[in-house]
Amino acid sequence: MNLQTKYFGRIEYDEDERLLFPAGLFGFEEEQEFLLLPFEGSAGSLLCFQSIRTPALAFVAMDPFSLRPDYSPVLQPQELKSLGVSESQELAFYVLCVVKKPVADSTVNLKCPVAINPHTRTARQVILETDAYEMRHPLAEFGAEEVAPC
Repeated sequence: MNLQTKYFGRIEYDEDERLLFPAGLFGFEEEQEFLLLPFEGSAGSLLCFQSIRTPALAFVAMDPFSLRPDYSPVLQPQELKSLGVSESQELAFYVLCVVKKPVADSTVNLKCPVAINPHTRTARQVILETDAYEMRHPLAEFGAEEVAPC
């Protein structure tokens, strides 16, 4: 299939590459199908959730473990069940990034990650029930090496 994207121009993708968000993303509940596309040169740590339904809609995302190796999201039992797993460690996690100028002012939302079951390609944005993470962590707090790719 072909798709015009926000950041990558026109691309081809296979149906099995789609991520299904049955509940959408917070504030975008009607957007239920996305592609997860890596930005060139980011070694997979900087990505994009590209809407299939709305080509102009895309969210910059990051691998939270590249920012904080000790990141340990724990989902609630009902969230795990909705994703078809029994433990949070069975899931892949990404955090949304608000890109600003200068880039050092950009933030990441560690409190509300996107959890993906890599086997079923079902995804869900969750709110972690912990005070360890916030919705607006400045990228600058993670050091210059991590800020550069965004």
